[in-house]
Amino acid sequence: MTDARLRAAVIGAGQIGRLHARVMNESDDVELVAIVDPDASAERVAQVSGARWIRSLEELLESEQIDFGVVAVPTTKHVSVAKALVEAGVAVLVEKPIAADVASATELLETARRHDAVLAVGHVERFNPAVRELQRRLDERELGRVFQVHARRLSPFPSRVRDAGVALDLATHDLDIMSQLAGTPVRISAETESRTGEGREDLLAAVLRYDSGAIGLLEVNWLTPTKVRRLTATGERGMFVVDYLNQHLTLYENALVSERWHPLDLFDGVTEGNVVRFAIQREEPLRAQLDAFVRAVRGSEPVRVSGDDGLRVLQLAHAVVEAGAEGRTVVLDDAP
Repeated sequence: MTDARLRAAVIGAGQIGRLHARVMNESDDVELVAIVDPDASAERVAQVSGARWIRSLEELLESEQIDFGVVAVPTTKHVSVAKALVEAGVAVLVEKPIAADVASATELLETARRHDAVLAVGHVERFNPAVRELQRRLDERELGRVFQVHARRLSPFPSRVRDAGVALDLATHDLDIMSQLAGTPVRISAETESRTGEGREDLLAAVLRYDSGAIGLLEVNWLTPTKVRRLTATGERGMFVVDYLNQHLTLYENALVSERWHPLDLFDGVTEGNVVRFAIQREEPLRAQLDAFVRAVRGSEPVRVSGDDGLRVLQLAHAVVEAGAEGRTVVLDDAP
């Protein structure tokens, strides 16, 4: 594929769709040609974006030639929209979660394979520069062995969500990142509650065991009157803390572990050492995600977050819901 600007459409003009439209308009690599949504409010989104307002996906595919589409419709419609694009030969970036249920996600992956389509899932926290830097430092063993990862994602109830609980809408972010940092989850225990009367879980607390031996703690809710996005990774040499919102990465060192670290040092205990705030070059994760997807569509690099990645996270989210609903530990199918 040439370096000409890629022609793109956003399907779904809600809050997330509007964000995608904005970063596309800011990109030199993308020409946003259409906003697709039956609601009349989408006309204004299209006008601001300099794009056509199109009421249906069928009309889009009949009237426009596009290279890729971003699927930002409600979760229950992800698969039907993404499949139609794939079958039309269009690359797809589908917002997370990839689907509402595992069977539908599997169907989408099979369709994408048959058509040899580029399919990516919008797990945007993968592109947060603080998370990327943490991953790099853990890969270089700067923390030694990782004992625990702990994610907290708390906020008020969002008016935009009507077809998913916190497990699918919020926890999928951290289930993905925690697995990147700690390994493959092998079992999950959880408690969930529905306190706002919407019928879906709006609070969850989960404990995960990973094949690395690390323990994961996950707290997610729509009941906190402020937004919290925080992750910690605790290991032999100390603790890293990520503030997702401010893109900060901080290391709290274990002072008793020497520079020539040895596992036996840990027997001396843990005490407070230096606190180091790393300089992170701030970058909008959604824009970084778009740039990576454009390169994948052009064939210059693999998809960063594949459909298979999205399916695995969806399976974990459903396991959390199952564990909470049934009050038991769920042992995952691929557990050793």
